[in-house]
Amino acid sequence: MQAPAALATEQRDPKRRVLKDVFGFDDFRPGQADVMDALLAGRHVLAVMPTGAGKSLCYQVPALVLGGLTIVVSPLVALMQDQVAALRLAGVAADTINSSIDRDANIAAWRRVASGQTRLLYLAPERLMTERMLDALARLDISLIAVDEAHCISQWGPAFRREYEDLSRLRGIFPNVPIIALTATADEGTRTDIESRLFAERVETLVLGFDRPNIKLAIEAKQDSKRQLLRFVERHPGRSGIVYCLSRKKTEEMAAFLEKNGVTALAYHAGMSKEARDANQNSFMTLSGVVMVATIAFGMGIDKPDVAYVFHTDMPGSLEAYYQEIGRAGRDGRDAEAHMLFGLGDIRMRRMFIDDEDAPPEHKRRSHGRLDTLIGYCETAQCRRQVLLGYFGEEAQPCGNCDTCLDQAPRADGGAEARIILTAIAQSGERFGAGHVIDILLGHETEKVLARTHQRLTSFGSGLAHKKDFWLSLIRQLVAGGFLMPDPAGHGGLAIAEKGHALGRGEMPFHYRVEVRSRALRKMRAAEGSGMNAEGIDASLLAALKSLRLRLAKERQVPAYVVFSDRTLIDMAERRPHDLDAFAEVNGVGAAKLKEFGQVFLSAIAAHQSDGSS
Repeated sequence: MQAPAALATEQRDPKRRVLKDVFGFDDFRPGQADVMDALLAGRHVLAVMPTGAGKSLCYQVPALVLGGLTIVVSPLVALMQDQVAALRLAGVAADTINSSIDRDANIAAWRRVASGQTRLLYLAPERLMTERMLDALARLDISLIAVDEAHCISQWGPAFRREYEDLSRLRGIFPNVPIIALTATADEGTRTDIESRLFAERVETLVLGFDRPNIKLAIEAKQDSKRQLLRFVERHPGRSGIVYCLSRKKTEEMAAFLEKNGVTALAYHAGMSKEARDANQNSFMTLSGVVMVATIAFGMGIDKPDVAYVFHTDMPGSLEAYYQEIGRAGRDGRDAEAHMLFGLGDIRMRRMFIDDEDAPPEHKRRSHGRLDTLIGYCETAQCRRQVLLGYFGEEAQPCGNCDTCLDQAPRADGGAEARIILTAIAQSGERFGAGHVIDILLGHETEKVLARTHQRLTSFGSGLAHKKDFWLSLIRQLVAGGFLMPDPAGHGGLAIAEKGHALGRGEMPFHYRVEVRSRALRKMRAAEGSGMNAEGIDASLLAALKSLRLRLAKERQVPAYVVFSDRTLIDMAERRPHDLDAFAEVNGVGAAKLKEFGQVFLSAIAAHQSDGSS
């Protein structure tokens, strides 16, 4: 039972009362309360929170405190449906209207919305930003608007989800409604973009940190990706992991390859039927030791705490995407790994994707710039965590938990070469990208060089001692190290940062990676743990609870984690509650789930104990 002081706090603070009564949590995670207080005070908020930090509660709790209708904008139909199912099981009146539901169901949902029954309505931007929907909503009591995965406004909007960019109209249509935009993956340029587009810069931005120190970071040169993947997975016997592949075909091939070699592996991609995707997702969420081989269609909204690793067989599209994808590992706080294979073919493929986009030239320049930054991260001789956090505006010390810290590749003093680059950038006005700077260094009399008379610069031809690839790698590493800054406006130019000026004066060292291809990690190949559950948890009881959860989920046609998260089942197995009062204290058990599931889980726990298994 709760102490009197805790009860008094809940009575004074309605958001805490909702958190406990509806969602079954005793306290907020870091940053959640600050975000909620700003919304409840009527202010717009941009919340940048690390993966697994509980972003959804940041708008779900205020929605219930405020009353009225909350509109949630979400990019994926599957994600919307899962969140609606989870809210309904928690006793919250939630609906979604989308193209995957038949017309009669959508009409019924709208009637519930119009009559005031629905508290949260999930819509894709394409559905929301129609004049008919906006006109209908304008007649209702809208109390809050939440834009999930808000980085899509910056990265997707101009490319292929133009309705995300159109969300900028919301503040004018609903001038007195607080808007919250949420994302885990926004660098400074993306944050500025969101602040400008969605909020006209009138917003309270809360950045709650990006570091996930329990995740080891490693990059390995791509040679034989199947064999490299198998070696890695075999170092994590009995552990769950996610393997990301670039294509649907490769996803199927990699899953089949792992299965052939004795690994329980499932595929997940948008080309599969919904039934097949849901079945594989349920298995991954419920069973131990399952490897999910997937395209980026998998993962958004998935909260499985015991994912031991994320393995990229192909390079992702940007550091933001990489950060979001590796953040699905280690949410239980245990040691986890993020391992990426990196090859020149990946770079060519990613360049082609960008060039083939139906997007304005400035958006393509920004995408190429983001890709260059990711390549710099892959090539860097610095601590990877320093580079990754530095990209998001955080300073960090060398982490001791990445390949460059643990098993350093040969490095060389690159101060002299770096100063050659810095001189060329300074002399050409800090306005041009890597390609033009390298043309100056190599003495290439291109049309662009001649048009700007850059052949007259003293730096023209100063880099003939090395080839283009060397200079390109060095420039990327200088960007990754914070010595050079890409143009934040996205025009492709490089500017010299303060660290770069210090390097130019000889006040700072610069070492570069001699071998671009990362060496195999020796020190990170120590044997993993046995895969046993955390101390004090009966593994057979936890397995029985997961089996029960899966059965209940199938009966309700929802993913397993919607019934209860793994965290809740682990807490249940630790506490072994014997009555409903004790069950109510389990983390993640709110009033509605207590009523619907309490007795059946209590019976399963009692049956397990009577069998003498405890």
